[in-house]
Amino acid sequence: MPADAEAAERLMEWLSTESGGLDVIGLDLSGADLSGADFSESWFTETTLVNTRLVGAEFYRADLQGADLTGADASNARFIRTNLDHAVLRHAVLDGAEFGRADLYGVDATRASCRGTRFMGASLLNVDFRGADLSHAVLRENSFKVRVDHDTVLTGLTGSLFGPVEFVEERCSRTLAGSELEGWIRERGGEAQVLEARRPRGKPEG
Repeated sequence: MPADAEAAERLMEWLSTESGGLDVIGLDLSGADLSGADFSESWFTETTLVNTRLVGAEFYRADLQGADLTGADASNARFIRTNLDHAVLRHAVLDGAEFGRADLYGVDATRASCRGTRFMGASLLNVDFRGADLSHAVLRENSFKVRVDHDTVLTGLTGSLFGPVEFVEERCSRTLAGSELEGWIRERGGEAQVLEARRPRGKPEG
């Protein structure tokens, strides 16, 4: 049962007649089944969604800043232009989900499952992917300043990204960029192109 079962029930009743635009800031909806719901342009800031089912849910332009999705199942959900800054995605299932032009800054995604997840033009800055499964994930011109380790799975990962990536080892860490990063991904069964950082418009070279 969700921590706030009554709130979850009212939420689903509302969704049966309306769509999107909800304000559930700060509510505890842990364990609720909100699969397939349309949360476009809704506010989930600081909302607790621990172990919540969000399979196939729509979060177009929603605000999930600081939301806690630990252990949530958001497989096949759509996070298009979604704000996920400082969200917690530990152990979350994001298989087949789409993050199109989404913002993910300071996100804890340790041990998250991102199998076949599509990160298309998304901004991933200071995202912790240690122990995460990114097998067959697709990247397209993403800012990808993330933290990984030996347990991060990259088998079948494809696409393009802007680095650098921080590789954390037992007692130290090192920065991977450019061809070294491409080679590191290839060694782990992926094939991604590391792009050069864009120069600001109007700024001369040199």
